[in-house]
Amino acid sequence: MNSLHSRWRELILTALVCLTCQLFMAAADETTLTNDQIKQFLLTAKVVSSKETAKGVTHPSRVTLSDGTITHDASFQAINEHAAEKELETGLAINFVDSYKYNIAAYELAELVGMDDMIPVYVERKLNGKTGSLSWWVPSVKMDEADRYKQKIKAPDTDAWNSQMYKIRVFDQLVSDSDPNLTNVLITEDWKLWRIDFTRAFRLNKEPAHPKDLVRCPRQMFEKLKSLDANALDAKTSHYLSKDERKAVLQRRDKIVAQFQTMIAEKGENEVLY
Repeated sequence: MNSLHSRWRELILTALVCLTCQLFMAAADETTLTNDQIKQFLLTAKVVSSKETAKGVTHPSRVTLSDGTITHDASFQAINEHAAEKELETGLAINFVDSYKYNIAAYELAELVGMDDMIPVYVERKLNGKTGSLSWWVPSVKMDEADRYKQKIKAPDTDAWNSQMYKIRVFDQLVSDSDPNLTNVLITEDWKLWRIDFTRAFRLNKEPAHPKDLVRCPRQMFEKLKSLDANALDAKTSHYLSKDERKAVLQRRDKIVAQFQTMIAEKGENEVLY
């Protein structure tokens, strides 16, 4: 009996160790995936379940995906609305567009300007008969910026917080998002910021809508903004942005770069770039 009892204990312990190892390997694989690997997962993993989320006027769905090794959630948006005029809470919008395609264009542009560490990967995929954007679900989200602001919670590291917010504001002016509400900035447990949801971005204005938001800029991002050209932008975004929308991105880029160059000349590089 003792021998049989010992054998069962060994089998149970072995099973527990194997299960723990599998969970650890899955978690390790998930956290070490490159953006290209995440893209492939989003494009090919099977849908396990799907449900509509509580937040968001575009009614995004939270989708659980699995490739047999990794299981992870994603956000799916199929909105693709175009209207000559639309009455919004902020007033009458002319040439209104609310499209999932802008999510993908924003991510592709983010890769070009060094913002892809703060925007989850977006791909185009057809789910349940609808084509839309599918994005990697940001793990360990503590709250969004609307919640933080409402509850008057201060970031533990003000400098780190400001550095992230400066970068987000530069990108918001570049993509000209007409609906950059606070729920679109997610805050993780370690106070890393993620910018999501660009379905109302890429307006046709030639200048930044809020130039006063351009306070500081990461050096690497500034260099990439300066070197961004039409060929690279076309290659990345022509499937999602019109010719006029891509032209407007470059026109706003020119204004953003010029404003920062003026600020550098007035204040010194170290006061503007970081």
